[in-house]
Amino acid sequence: MAHPGETVAVTIVDQRLTEEAASLVQQLVDDAVASKLAAQDPTLWGPEAESESAIRLAWTTLHETSRPLLAEIDALRAELHAEGVDRVVLAGMGGSSLAPEVITGTAGVPLVVLDTTDPGQVADALAGDLTRTVLVVSSKSGSTVETDSHRRIFAEAFAAEGIDAASRIVVVTDPGSPMEAASVEAGYRKVFLANPNVGGRYSALTAFGLVPSGLAGADVAALLDDAAEAARILATDTLDNPALVLAAALGAAHSRGAEKIVIADTGSGIAGFGDWAEQLVAESTGKDGTGLLPVVVADADSPGFADAGEDATAIAIGPPVSAIATSGPLGGQMLLWEYATAIVGRLLGINPFDQPDVEAAKKAARALLDSPDAAAEVAPSIVDGPVEVYPSGGWLPEGTESLVDALNALLDAAPEFGYVSIQAYLDRLDDASALLLRSEIARRSGVQTTFGWGPRFLHSTGQYHKGGHQNGVFLQITGAVEEDLPVPDRPYTLGVLQHAQALGDGQVLADHGRPVLRLHFTDRAAGLAHLLNALSEVNR
Repeated sequence: MAHPGETVAVTIVDQRLTEEAASLVQQLVDDAVASKLAAQDPTLWGPEAESESAIRLAWTTLHETSRPLLAEIDALRAELHAEGVDRVVLAGMGGSSLAPEVITGTAGVPLVVLDTTDPGQVADALAGDLTRTVLVVSSKSGSTVETDSHRRIFAEAFAAEGIDAASRIVVVTDPGSPMEAASVEAGYRKVFLANPNVGGRYSALTAFGLVPSGLAGADVAALLDDAAEAARILATDTLDNPALVLAAALGAAHSRGAEKIVIADTGSGIAGFGDWAEQLVAESTGKDGTGLLPVVVADADSPGFADAGEDATAIAIGPPVSAIATSGPLGGQMLLWEYATAIVGRLLGINPFDQPDVEAAKKAARALLDSPDAAAEVAPSIVDGPVEVYPSGGWLPEGTESLVDALNALLDAAPEFGYVSIQAYLDRLDDASALLLRSEIARRSGVQTTFGWGPRFLHSTGQYHKGGHQNGVFLQITGAVEEDLPVPDRPYTLGVLQHAQALGDGQVLADHGRPVLRLHFTDRAAGLAHLLNALSEVNR
């Protein structure tokens, strides 16, 4: 996972940014911010944030405190393998899924990640060999609706195969959560309790990151070793501390209008780091009308990266080809970005450990589930082939008659330094070609464009959409469900839940005065092809 002796580093290529950041680095050193953060000083973000930060800083020592987990993980993996169980499925959302996906992807070991309510994607996971499968159910709160749904569906599927479900379910949760007591009562194979003084997006090196990754075969001991090596550097009050340099550069760029960071991998050897960093940065900083919006792109040639405007800073993960580059092994980079993000919160004057706007979309979705009539489909404003068009509010101009017209109107609604957010409530494996939309819309719109799979993004960038800079326009995509999956002992199916999540978040965004355009594909493959064809006719 790392080369011997390799540690974290930050390179600022942009001379202007180097000069702008220098005074901020000096200020951070003078204030002893790095050493205070390492010592878990809760006063760094002001009195209003102190009560929250006081119970959210244990991540700074996880490279030490998570060590006892390693033997437990190894022992459980050996037990399972002795029983012929070597396929790991993870049911988790946000901080419970993003870190394990990066860790296992980088290690090259298989992990099936369920962070979706799409019936097709869950059905594909169920279609694997259940006789070889262990389900890791991972939820900090113990009440995550998506994760609870996955647990119920898999428990029923195990039982239908004649498998003792309790022996195949492993739980990761916080002490005292509803899931802890229920799991013990159900006799589940093992319950791992994570450190409660670590927020979800900072939990990569807790049981949430380590248990599923270790069971899947990743060398999580090396991950902690890499973090320990980085921790020595990141805790120092010196001008060359990489976390101080990165935080100061991002803070300086933001102060002159660069409110977005465009993240591309340039050969780091880390798989999908941008997806993990996206939640960390967006959920930590996107509040009180400010923050940094991460824009994750495929590579350095993607639209929005090399041609980033004054409202964005390009960051390379790997060799430096942009304004900023970060390098080092995965465990070290995770800790580097956590330190830098927490310090950026201080520079922006916000609390980097709360997420005040995340719950709004969840409440709206629950309300729709509780009142099915409220979620009943209204007639689309436009039907264009296999695409139904549903705008929110009254922002769509009169005389809009086609999909091309609607797309033009949405992109016209984006301000010069705003952004387009694409939200695809689809199967991120079978419908993966939807990712093509990001680069196409970025080219057509001329503004930074993000892409998120729903409902997974609700646990990451969803906070920024409601709490950050209010200059986004939103393109929601939903699709027809061919075969739905009931959720045992619940009055809804996965398809109904997925639909409620899309409508609920769209409603909250519209309540914030943001333009939302939902496109529903009556046939997913045909709808995506039709949308891409329509985008080729968009004029900006």
